[in-house]
Amino acid sequence: MKKFIKWFLIIGLVLVLVLTIIGFLLNESKPQGNASPKADAVAQKMMAAVDKAAWDTTAIISWDFAGRQQYLWDKDRHFVKVMWGENTVLLHTKSITGKAFKNGVEVTGDAANSAVQMAWRHFCNDSFWLNAVVKAFDPGTSRSMVKTKGGKEAMMVSYASGGVTPGDAYAWILDENGLPTSYKMWVNIIPIGGVEFTWEKWITLETGAKISTLHKSAVFDLEIRDVKGAASLEAYGLNDDPFTSLVKTQ
Repeated sequence: MKKFIKWFLIIGLVLVLVLTIIGFLLNESKPQGNASPKADAVAQKMMAAVDKAAWDTTAIISWDFAGRQQYLWDKDRHFVKVMWGENTVLLHTKSITGKAFKNGVEVTGDAANSAVQMAWRHFCNDSFWLNAVVKAFDPGTSRSMVKTKGGKEAMMVSYASGGVTPGDAYAWILDENGLPTSYKMWVNIIPIGGVEFTWEKWITLETGAKISTLHKSAVFDLEIRDVKGAASLEAYGLNDDPFTSLVKTQ
């Protein structure tokens, strides 16, 4: 038993050492840039490439985030239904309040508060992956032109506030039409800087907005599945309002 524990510890230490070396080799320092009219113009071109105007008319959108969480988002009213495992939360994204259910039964108290906060964290992350492009001019953002490792020019969007991890930055790499092909990330939850994910497998919603449904990295991929958007509940195919109980509380 002692011999097994000894070898287990040795293997664990070697693994930690290998991961540390890999992290050191892959880590990329965040490039520094200055806000400029060019950066703003590139950001505007990027948003035009995905048709932000059409996104603004997309009142209802649903999607599955990598098979983990599912969403029905009423953008106009700031309501979202978040589903994962046995949990369902009807969330008001402005006040970060809502109603929580487990196996279809409403929960209250601390259990409800915890579920609402978890739904908010899921939503902040997963809606960003759904369409981060249109958030380039959100309050608390700044834009700059930078050179990433390898000399690629990119337009970096930095977030001083918003979501659950303010301070994050994303360097967008675009094609000749302004459509994103990938971005590099400097985010609080990932200790390695410059992790790159592709933005590919674009689809066009009924409203005309473009959405990337596949993000590949060197380690793993993220897939956005079952995306559907419409200009209203009726156009989406819903005759009954799924957020009636939230309307009564706001």
